Amino acid sequence: MKLMFRVFAVLFFVCSLAPVMPAEGQVPQDVVTVATVTATGLSVDVPVSIRDVSGTPLGIDQPPGSRIQSYSIKVNYSPASSVSSVTFTRAGITTTLTPTFESSPASAGSVSLLDTFQESTNLIPFTSNAAAPGNQVAHLTFQLAPSVTPGSTITLTLDPALTQLTDEGGVTKETTTLGNLALVNGAINVSAALQVPTLGTWMLIALAAALAAIAIRMTL
Repeated sequence: MKLMFRVFAVLFFVCSLAPVMPAEGQVPQDVVTVATVTATGLSVDVPVSIRDVSGTPLGIDQPPGSRIQSYSIKVNYSPASSVSSVTFTRAGITTTLTPTFESSPASAGSVSLLDTFQESTNLIPFTSNAAAPGNQVAHLTFQLAPSVTPGSTITLTLDPALTQLTDEGGVTKETTTLGNLALVNGAINVSAALQVPTLGTWMLIALAAALAAIAIRMTL
């Protein structure tokens, strides 16, 4: 019995040292995440991150030429009427890098960020298998409309068709369709105690005086 116990103990120890393999059919996925934040004022900053997971076609664990050096991220926000303006710019680990190409097209209800970096001179310094949500690469700066409803929610949804990661040359891609990219959507939860700036008393008096002066001139 003692011999059998020792055999089982050795087998258990050896198995515990073996690497944990993904479930059968499960493909490793890099992840693009838009954060969920709470708005206490009309200006809101929303981080956007990429998690570089080992074992995917692109990553810091892969040989040169197969690193994440380009991304296209499109975010749809709704309701669009709750937003006065939005910008999508680099942040985090890409702040000091110089892209060979950068564009941020926008339309009503959506905004995108496209960046490409030369690997040999501007390697994006991802941390492999970093804790979720990974490394911040950009941020969305929203200016909410003064008419936004306190206590409401603005959804931030990543477009699966136009959000992708590629190498510098765009040869190797990671997309939701290919199954090697996961997307985590976010939101702006507008605080029920949202503070909307209002005109001060003296500003209101000055505005009333200006309107009165205009009315007097119009009657002359």
